[in-house]
Amino acid sequence: MAVNITSIKTASNGIWQHDNPLNFAFPLLIIQTTLILLLSRVLSFILKPLRQPKVIAEIIGGILLGPSALGRNSAYMTRLFPPWSTPIMETVASVGLLFFLFLVGLELDIRSIRRTGRRAFSIAAAGISLPFAGGVGVAFVLRNKVPGADQAGYLPFLVFMGVALSITAFPVLARILAELNLLTTPLGETALSAAAFNDVAAWVLLALAVALSGAGQHTSPLASVWVLLSGLGFIAVQIWAVRPVMTWVARRAEEEGVESEAWICLTLAGVLVSGFATDFIGIHSIFGAFVFGLMVPKEGEFCGRLMERIEDFVSGLLLPLYFASSGLKTNVAAIKGAEAWGLLALVVGTSCVGKIVGTFVVAVACRMPAREAITLGVLMNTKGLVELIVLNIGKERKVLNDEIFAIMVLMALLTTFVTTPTVLALYKPARSTNLPNQRKLQRSAASSPSSVVDDSQELRILTCVHGPRDVPGLINLIETIRFATPKSRLKLYILHLVELTERSSSLTMARRARRNRLPFRNPLRRDSPRDQVAVAFEAYAQMGRLRVRPMTAVSAMLTMHEDVCAVADEKCVSLLVLPFHKRWLGGEVENLGHAWRAVNQRVLRNAPCSVAVLVDRGLGRAGSAREICVVFLGGPDDREALELAGRIAEHPGVGVTAVSFVSEGPNITLRPSEKKSSEESYTFSTAVMDREREKELDEAAVAAFRRRTDGAVKFEERETGAAGVLETVLGIGRSGRYQVVVVGKGRFPSVTVAELAGRAAEHPELGPVGDALTSSASGVVSSVLVIQQHDVVHSEETPVSMVLNGEAKVIDVKEEVSG
Repeated sequence: MAVNITSIKTASNGIWQHDNPLNFAFPLLIIQTTLILLLSRVLSFILKPLRQPKVIAEIIGGILLGPSALGRNSAYMTRLFPPWSTPIMETVASVGLLFFLFLVGLELDIRSIRRTGRRAFSIAAAGISLPFAGGVGVAFVLRNKVPGADQAGYLPFLVFMGVALSITAFPVLARILAELNLLTTPLGETALSAAAFNDVAAWVLLALAVALSGAGQHTSPLASVWVLLSGLGFIAVQIWAVRPVMTWVARRAEEEGVESEAWICLTLAGVLVSGFATDFIGIHSIFGAFVFGLMVPKEGEFCGRLMERIEDFVSGLLLPLYFASSGLKTNVAAIKGAEAWGLLALVVGTSCVGKIVGTFVVAVACRMPAREAITLGVLMNTKGLVELIVLNIGKERKVLNDEIFAIMVLMALLTTFVTTPTVLALYKPARSTNLPNQRKLQRSAASSPSSVVDDSQELRILTCVHGPRDVPGLINLIETIRFATPKSRLKLYILHLVELTERSSSLTMARRARRNRLPFRNPLRRDSPRDQVAVAFEAYAQMGRLRVRPMTAVSAMLTMHEDVCAVADEKCVSLLVLPFHKRWLGGEVENLGHAWRAVNQRVLRNAPCSVAVLVDRGLGRAGSAREICVVFLGGPDDREALELAGRIAEHPGVGVTAVSFVSEGPNITLRPSEKKSSEESYTFSTAVMDREREKELDEAAVAAFRRRTDGAVKFEERETGAAGVLETVLGIGRSGRYQVVVVGKGRFPSVTVAELAGRAAEHPELGPVGDALTSSASGVVSSVLVIQQHDVVHSEETPVSMVLNGEAKVIDVKEEVSG
């Protein structure tokens, strides 16, 4: 139905003047946008455990809002999505699409594509050719079977179908690879390079399809030839004229720093002008924006600054409108009968078989292992948003009717949806298995129970950082430890943890990885922005004459622990230091959220070395730790804490106090409990403990500690029960005398710690004593360092019930820590 756009008013006068806002363009657009954003966010949250890209949720949201579901109610459709509002919403969405394709061009580095050589090009060529031929074959079937399909021009229809089945969505594929930690593996690099070749070829083919589809509107049969020649001229102008100009603009913008607003505005205007130029030629405007994005230099900070300025508004607000509008135009009810659903199965099967088989054959010919080759084929079958762009253009040009459009949208959804689960089932990249002789500070009891590590050995420590606020406390902790070892024998690795998000800048950071099969990059490289964390530790290394290796890990929160554990394994570290998910800033507590807490929990469960969790209550503001107290209750974790304290005691400016508790309690056995949750209860090792052997090891560790620190440490022994121990330890933390209190987690609990198993847990990952010291109601003012010793054999933990004198009693004590 034709719409007279001049009769539509922008804004209403309000309900008090009897105007219904839903009858006016702008208020209705606000309601439509809000509905789309809310529904897509809810669906994205639901699909997040399945690791699905956000575009899937946005398309499904549009389908649910459109004629396939809610749109079956005519009153709803007439009121919220009337026909006259469609051009307005699509115009706004097209602005977002224009700038999104500019972002895609920014992400795509032509030089990195050239470096991958002929293998990626060969794989891309096969991954395009076979499904394109299959698409042409399917097009013949659809024209004969789908009513109205033969109304479109023959050649444009064949080309659109071939492009739709052969395309690989480069932006979606890059995010899937990053989510699966495959971005910098050989498989990921090959997939990304092949997808980039595929992307460039697809845009060329799309330009051809658009030119052909518009030929019918002109009297001259040579119109499409002129369109293509003009397009080639546009690309030539971009390469030979625009690219040098953008290189100069980027250099000037970086020189001016924060005063570069004018250059950013000029670049954004260039996106619009390039889009207008290709639309003027007869090619879709998004082609101009994409090519212009390729011309912007990828080195330096200007590219990242551009992304930061526009990506949130474009990807978070405008782009969902575009993909939701695709769903709104998709009427699943148009696919009627078994024959239509059979055609859908034919399209999906042809797309998958053509892409996977073509890629697999060439990849195997390039001497890629069969499992990697089939996985690469599945990855290259990713469709998503680029596919939808092609389909929407085809529908706008009247090449695809409603039924074929619905079939193709569902095909894109299905092929992208199955990519991540299929890759997870097929392929798991091999991690490094470098196993050093020492993965903890204390020497293994198998060699000598009373001996400690020779200080002449190199001590390797990995410290994780969330942000600049973690740096002062961690530097002071490392400065305290490093005096125990000659300066040249301590090697410090810094891992800045950055969450991988849907933002293009996050993905670009992840792609700037070092080629070491891990998603890490060195932020001190010449072409990388120097973040505050790297600069701070670089300055510390220079002043302290210490070897420091800063790195950045860009990962999804669900898999970030894998990266932390992998680099700890790769670098053969003995101690991994994690910042706690809460920060004490003056009198306020900053909580980074459950996601960061979950990362720490997973690292504690899977770390290949000993782990220390630092609860910083002003250690960074104190200048350095001058007084430290280590609490020893017995068990492997406490022995590791004692070993660390022995090293700290060698620092000439640090006073160390060791408090050892000796308790003779009842016979206590901890048994697994299915009624308790590890999120709310303390967990302990399920290994059977030899109490006599543990006692011998504890006594040997204390004796070795006292010999090593003779005269340098104040040592106290106290005998008390569990309640008395807890109150004494809390008193130590509340006194303010000590900057840091060091405790063991207690996974292999002593009698005293076992008695505390039933306490109400606030932070169960820290163990009973560490949790008591960290509790928000404890009144403790000291920073806390909770140590977990590495144990390969007995690493499984579970909530427990307590058995006293042979009688099972599930302890459910709701003990609160008094302030």
